[in-house]
Amino acid sequence: MIEVSKDILKNIYKPRPEDSRKYDFGMLVVIGGSDFYSGSPALASMAAFRAGVDMVRILAPKRAADIIASFSPNLAAYPLEGKWLDKPDVATLISMTESAKIVARENAAVVIGGGLGRSKETQEAILEYLSHISVPVVVDTDAIYAIAQKPDVYKGKNFLFTPHGYEFFVLTGKEVIGKTDEERIKATQEEALRLGTTILLKGKIDIISDGKEVAVNKTGNPYMTVGGCGDTLAGIAGALMARGINPFLAGQAAAYINGKAGEIASESKKDGLMATDLIEAIPEVLH
Repeated sequence: MIEVSKDILKNIYKPRPEDSRKYDFGMLVVIGGSDFYSGSPALASMAAFRAGVDMVRILAPKRAADIIASFSPNLAAYPLEGKWLDKPDVATLISMTESAKIVARENAAVVIGGGLGRSKETQEAILEYLSHISVPVVVDTDAIYAIAQKPDVYKGKNFLFTPHGYEFFVLTGKEVIGKTDEERIKATQEEALRLGTTILLKGKIDIISDGKEVAVNKTGNPYMTVGGCGDTLAGIAGALMARGINPFLAGQAAAYINGKAGEIASESKKDGLMATDLIEAIPEVLH
């Protein structure tokens, strides 16, 4: 079993060549948000930028996209029709993802789920979209609920699932809340093997497994219970996968970076910690 340390970053964050071009370090497509929730895709995108991705495209329902676009000039948000993701939007999602692959010379990945909601229409749209794409994907929050209904969608694809304890139950049917670390490790490895994917089970100790190997990450602290710290984790993982890092390694590195940034930010913020504070601490972790 691997215990994640800062050494994992040495093979990822090397000095950039002088002739580096835009998109050499990836383009991330973030799909999330709804009429009520707009923060999740924004936080994931900002964390991805701080983790070194070259560009982020946010695809969100109109109200969420408009809010996100006004939040920062760094964020490019494309407005979908309607108040939430629906099946008529799927063609746009696929087209924008395929164009990202072309523009970024295959250095592309997707983060999907945050704030999308769990209506029948939205869950069906998520499944249809994921069944048609071939880029690496971080599957978070509401997208986990969708895929749990049809696991064949991700067979043979480079997906990284980032569930907390209850979402792990939704995905696998296995209860890990209240279990010992040893039991959680065993369940994560067994389910990753059974499902043929990579799982990052979030908790006091993060557990990452591709079914063959297992890694544990011990960075982080109780101040990170604040909303948005899971979104930042997904964004960091997506940034790493967009530059070609495999899901197992990306999950380990993202868990370490997110947890360590939370530790740094909470030194001064304590109970006042917000996810945006964590994002600003990411560069300190990397260097």
